[in-house]
Amino acid sequence: MRIALAGGGAFGEKHLDGLKKIDGVEVTALVGRRQEPTQAMADKYGVGFATTDYEAMLERDDVDAVILCTPTQMHADQAIKAMDAGKHVEVEIPLADSWADAEAVAKKQQETGLVCMAGHTRRFNPSHQYVKQQIEAGKFNVLAMDVETFFFRRTNMNAKGEPRSWTDHLLWHHSAHTIDIFQYMTGSKVKTANVIQGPKHPELGIAMDMSIQLKTENEQILTLALSFNNDGPLGTFFRYIGDTATYIARYDDLVTGKEEPVDLTGVAVSNNGIELQDREFIAAIREGREPNSSVHGVIECYRTIGQLAASLEEQDGWS
Repeated sequence: MRIALAGGGAFGEKHLDGLKKIDGVEVTALVGRRQEPTQAMADKYGVGFATTDYEAMLERDDVDAVILCTPTQMHADQAIKAMDAGKHVEVEIPLADSWADAEAVAKKQQETGLVCMAGHTRRFNPSHQYVKQQIEAGKFNVLAMDVETFFFRRTNMNAKGEPRSWTDHLLWHHSAHTIDIFQYMTGSKVKTANVIQGPKHPELGIAMDMSIQLKTENEQILTLALSFNNDGPLGTFFRYIGDTATYIARYDDLVTGKEEPVDLTGVAVSNNGIELQDREFIAAIREGREPNSSVHGVIECYRTIGQLAASLEEQDGWS
């Protein structure tokens, strides 16, 4: 399986590290914004071709599939171009930054029949997989989820502390992780969706604080707090409140509501969510099947976010 990776930032490296651990996979091309750092990353990982030209990469015969770790605003267009070129594609979260673009990607996948998968990593983290297994075994049912997504990003920096060429977004990027896993765990569509946000940053132009409430058709509720102003523990922390237990997931770790560690041995072949995500992408291509977190599997998440975005536009009109 010959892979091209587009985007040489922090998440691009995480994918390159994960792909090294998957048998029968070779990264044959790397695409970046600037040639010099892209070439340096290619040299570090033994990738034979480095370029700043995305379309030129798509024309190569030694590329079967593309993984997109590019800026959010480029995801939908690049995913569609990859499928037009006959390449399977994995799009890092979010799939798009508008409902119309998400629909367009889903339509293109349906037209081509290629594997198109979104990088909804929470579906693959062993901590969340364990909770899902409990649900499927009939041992646990989600009643409510309380989630905090907290970062300290008052300047435009990436996870490696390097300047970004684009601006991140609490709604279209960070809430997508939680909104999708909420619907995935409950197995129910959202019927009520509310959102409010704080003032926008004067330079970044994005809201720095946000609060989201969701309710499913089965009456389960989600309370999600997001902030780029949090000067404290960073990351996303999930509390699953259920009928038989409470679980708290912190990336690849899981504890009970009383902070008792949950043994995740044997849940997956790795504790690395990105690696597991890439394993699913490769396996789906090889087996000719729809992957977990396929574009169609996550589309309800983006429908919900589209509704929230429209609500925020209405609220801006009131002010």
